Amino acid sequence: MERGLIAIAAALAVMTGIFSTIGQGYAAAKAVEAVGKNPSANKEIRAMLMLGAGIAETAAIYGMLIAFILIFVY
Repeated sequence: MERGLIAIAAALAVMTGIFSTIGQGYAAAKAVEAVGKNPSANKEIRAMLMLGAGIAETAAIYGMLIAFILIFVY
């Protein structure tokens, strides 16, 4: 029973990567839309997109790290 609960917790931790990917796709779509509306702000929009993607990817990596710890340590 305990091993199954650890597997469920690890699966929930990995879900942060799934939701992070969905969020990054939404942010990229909005960035393309913003560049289409205001092409002169291309560099500023791209910089903000890369910053946001980096922050979202960090959350996904933390989720994966937690999943590995749950699976291999407990």
